[in-house]
Amino acid sequence: MKCPYCLQKLPWRECPACGFEIPAESKYCMNCGAEVEFRDAPAVQDEDEFDPENRILCSDGTCTGIIIDGKCIVCGRPFKG
Repeated sequence: MKCPYCLQKLPWRECPACGFEIPAESKYCMNCGAEVEFRDAPAVQDEDEFDPENRILCSDGTCTGIIIDGKCIVCGRPFKG
């Protein structure tokens, strides 16, 4: 499961009722509406996980995107650092 805004991988789990991918902290399934038992999200973060404190903003003054893999994820402009 990916964030619809920054496209980074989010912790997820399967709904026990329908098997749909839901966020790890969800109380209800977004697909079938079933209530699911709450579990704590994993405390350990992967090294590849997105760190919002250290993000690089797009160099275009009008774009709201961030730089990932050398280019903006919104407008596609290459990073000029």
